[in-house]
Amino acid sequence: MAADYVIVGSGVAGIAAAEALRARAPGASITIVTEDADGFYSRPGLAYYLSGTIPEKQLFLRSQADLRNLGLRWVQARATQIDVVGHRLVLADGRNLTYDKLLIATGARAAAPDCPGGDLDGVFTLDTLGDAKRLVRKANNSDQAVVVGGGITALELAEGLHARGVNVHYLLRGARYWSNVLDAEESHLVEDHLRSDGVELHYHARVRQALGKKGKLIAVETDSGEQISCQILAVAIGTRPHLDLARAAGIKVDRGILTDAYLRTSAPDILAAGDVAQVYDERSGIASLDTLWPTARAHGEAAAATMSGAPAPYQRTAAMNVTLIANIPTTIIGALGSGSDEDLVAIARGDSESWRGAKPAWVIVEQHEVNRVRLMLGERTISGALVMGDQTLSRPLHRLIAAEADISPIRDALLADQHAMPQLIAAFADEWERSHAHNA
Repeated sequence: MAADYVIVGSGVAGIAAAEALRARAPGASITIVTEDADGFYSRPGLAYYLSGTIPEKQLFLRSQADLRNLGLRWVQARATQIDVVGHRLVLADGRNLTYDKLLIATGARAAAPDCPGGDLDGVFTLDTLGDAKRLVRKANNSDQAVVVGGGITALELAEGLHARGVNVHYLLRGARYWSNVLDAEESHLVEDHLRSDGVELHYHARVRQALGKKGKLIAVETDSGEQISCQILAVAIGTRPHLDLARAAGIKVDRGILTDAYLRTSAPDILAAGDVAQVYDERSGIASLDTLWPTARAHGEAAAATMSGAPAPYQRTAAMNVTLIANIPTTIIGALGSGSDEDLVAIARGDSESWRGAKPAWVIVEQHEVNRVRLMLGERTISGALVMGDQTLSRPLHRLIAAEADISPIRDALLADQHAMPQLIAAFADEWERSHAHNA
């Protein structure tokens, strides 16, 4: 008898699971339940849509024909309850869906602003395509904006609004940008770029309250008493996984929905994947959150294997994100920083908790203008790397870090001459790749 699979969420984890399930179980019934009227689109692409770099249609990574060919049943509704014993998903409109296996892939939502006036017309987060459309419409009729928060999304908001012709004030609670991932020099590169674009930076500044008139934002007041007139307050202080559905069903949660390496939750026949899932890693013994697109896709594929009866554990590799930071191509790999960031109350979008897991290490930096490589060098391995500008080393470094390659043969040379680091890494990675392929 064909199985009934139900997936809650239409993001990359849910769609990856649906595609993998269809390949594994051609005759199965697969239902996707989503609140998002726009369906499946690129969340990382929203920043490029906001800045006007790409049109809306480029956000959609699967055509309607592609989705129809998967034979999915789409239900646009909010899931409100799970009957764990009866294997039923209850929707807000009263409908009930039965399932053999249920995947919760509901993602995470932007943390709400924590100040009076946070609900005024003109206060925005960037969670969905709908949010991006509303923000673009507002930007086209605004002349001043305030951005608060940290991580990649806050920067994307500042740059996107500036690209739309809006004067931007960026408020940083601390002394520099993204202090628990970037080092001081990297933060300053970003800040210098923003200033050269005309973005005004305010350090050690917090929003005390958002001020409104007739329900519309007109200004923000900082903790120093300064008032900045604005029509937009864009907030990116972190994300929080959608846990209500799981928590109400008695499923174990922590910062996210707790799963084992096979994406199974504490409830029978219920799995979780993507930004909502706090997945246990068998190698490190740690359950952590990621809000990275490739990770969510891998979660979905691993969940599909478990759901279809051929379980294979999700294999965590060194978390990696390739992005533009202050218009500089940047790759972040593995454990680079530690501690907390005053501008974030939770993990940001396009982020990984593992990036803050840096252990004591030798820090090696080679820089020429905006081209910069920073390595976190342990006794035998490279635990993390950041590559800004020239991306020649990003993929070789990811391979070495993900494989925990023994770099002992070049370790002393790296420590002795940091300027030779690019050549040493490139040559060693080539040799390691050949040796690895030969041994395999």
